[in-house]
Parts: sequence; C-alpha cells; structure tokens
Amino acid sequence: MVGDMPSCADLNRGLEDVTVADTRLSRINGEVGELIIGGFPVDELATKATFEETVYLLLNDRLPTASELADFRSTLVEGRGITDEVRAVLERAAREDKPAMDGLRMGIATANLGIDGGDHRETAHRLVAVAPTIVATYWRYRQGKKPLEPRDDLHHAANYRYLLTGDEPTDAAVRGLETYLNTVADHGLNASTFAARVVVSTESDLVSGATAAVGTLKGPLHGGAPGPVLDMLHEVHESGDAEIYVRTRLEAGERLMGFGHRVYRVRDPRAVVLEAAAERFYEADGDLGFFQTVREFESVAVHLLEEHKPDRRLETNVEFYTATLLDGIGIPKALFTPTFAVSRMAGWVAHGIEQLENNRLIRPQAEYIGETGGTWTAVENRPE
Repeated sequence: MVGDMPSCADLNRGLEDVTVADTRLSRINGEVGELIIGGFPVDELATKATFEETVYLLLNDRLPTASELADFRSTLVEGRGITDEVRAVLERAAREDKPAMDGLRMGIATANLGIDGGDHRETAHRLVAVAPTIVATYWRYRQGKKPLEPRDDLHHAANYRYLLTGDEPTDAAVRGLETYLNTVADHGLNASTFAARVVVSTESDLVSGATAAVGTLKGPLHGGAPGPVLDMLHEVHESGDAEIYVRTRLEAGERLMGFGHRVYRVRDPRAVVLEAAAERFYEADGDLGFFQTVREFESVAVHLLEEHKPDRRLETNVEFYTATLLDGIGIPKALFTPTFAVSRMAGWVAHGIEQLENNRLIRPQAEYIGETGGTWTAVENRPE
C-alpha cells in the first residue's frame, strides 16, 4: 500500500520566501544588506538609541518623548523582580546543570504571575523587564553565588551587566551592550518570532508565545553559533595563523562559523554595526591585540571562502562580531544566546501584539505521503 497522492508542486519545507504576515517592525533586504527596524536603518538606531527607546519604538511605532521615556523606564524597573518561588526553580535548574536557555524558558513561563494577564501591553513590559533578571539569577546560582537584586538607578543594559557580575559596569561596556541589544531586537519573521506569532494567533497569551520563542531559539540552528565563533577566534589568536586555520577547516569540508546567512547575500548589516561597536569598546577598555586578530581573521576567511566556494556568497554574519563584542564586555560564552533573547524579547512581544491587532489563525498544511487503503486486523490476528 503505497500512497498514490500526487506530489505538491508548491511544497516548501522551510517556508522560505513564503509571506504569512505584514509588519511595521522590521524589514530585511538580503541582496543589498539592509535592515530597517521600526523605520530606522539599523546603524542609526543601534548607535543612537537606548534600549528602552528601541523597545518603546517597537511597541508604539514611534520614539518616546522625554517624559514618556522616563515613565517607560519606571515601568520596566517595576517589572524586574522575581519571586522566591521562581528563584527556587532557577536554583534547581542551575544545580542540575540545565542549559541557560532552559533556565530562561522556565523563568519566562512564570512572568505573568502577579499581573493582569489580559492586559497585553502590561505583559509585554513585564517580559522585557524580567528577562535579564532571570538570566542573571540563573547564572549567579550556576557560579555558586547569591543572586543580586535589580538596581533601580541603572538602565536596562547596565542593570543586566550589573546583575551578572556585581560590578559597576564601565561606560564602554554599557554602550557596547546597549548597541548589541538594539541591533538584534528584531529581524523579520525568523524561526523564534514565527513561533511566537503562531502561538499568539490561537489567541493564547504573550507569555506562552515568548516561552515558545525561547524554546525555538535554544536550537543551535537558530541561536547557537556565537559560542563556537568565540572558541575559533581564541584558537586563532593563540596560534597566530588565521590562514592555516581556515584552510584546514575548509579542506576538511567543515563549516566556518560566523560566515554565511540564510537571508543575506552580502555582509550582514548587523555585523557592520557590531564591528564598529567592538572597535569602540576594545579601543577604550579591551584587548586591542585580540580585536586585531578578529579583523585579520575575517579578512582571511572571506578571501578563502570565495576561493573555495566561488558559487556561494558566504560573508560575515552577525554571530562573528556578537562573539567578539559580548566576550569583551564580560558576557560569559554560555550566556550569548540568552543575552540574544534578552534583546529579542522586545521583538517577540511586539510581534505578538501586532498579530493580535489583525489576527488570523496561522494554519499551514502538510502534504500527506503515507499509505492509503489500509484494512483493519484485530490485535489477536496480527503476526508477531
């Protein structure tokens, strides 16, 4: 009994180039390397806005006034705290060596405790506000340290850095982290954002959508490459020979992490922004020798990739300079993906609200390729 259904000519396994929503949040042009977030080119927004301004822009389709920004910051400060019950869950997750993304997923699932779940904007604010606290609390437990209380006097990026280390962050570190958070706050209908919109399209809640998004981002095909990029860069920095490293990997048929992207056919515009941010940080407060290695490695890698794979356009992607910048400003490698989620939470909740404003249940189809015409055999008559 072999299925005799005809093949579907429109089958698209990755939903690539399939449009299922319109959005005001971000636009990607992969052919020319353009990213627009909330109406602003990414290099304009990322380098000039505070993260709070970026979140407000995504949620309200405009930048805040000075008084609105002050009020919004106060709202986020009020939403940073977590309960002892949530701390207990994070402590156990850390004690059992669960991945950091598992800790974030567990914590985010509790985010609507103590708030009116029917107010979507209140929920959105809470999710953005509490994500750094959850990540940092888990990490402090993982390091055998007592979690810290959020500081009301610090803005979002500075507070996150403080919660991780307990140190007063330098201006260079805060600016670098803020630029990163702005740069990756939204990026079209990527896998985790799509997951969030699918959940919300059922008229579920934003917390459920955000939890699904975190689970989606955990997968290494979506959110797992900056860590390996950092390992690669440190290995090359120690060896001092980028060309041998790259040639060895390419001749072995191995993938070179930090290069190539599903959408971009040119250099990722986010890599451009983060390279400049990393340069500013390392010149002010970092190891310039390591940063020089990073730049030399990129030049060698792009040249050799073009030589070995002339039919493909494998340019630098966001993960390459994500690893460089986050490592410099003191974010542990194990927290690269959770830190991405701290930023992308803004995009996830904004997409969820946008979905609800003009909702239709997202319900694609699958082509059946199984058998047909089966006849039932009672269990006692089935051959062993």
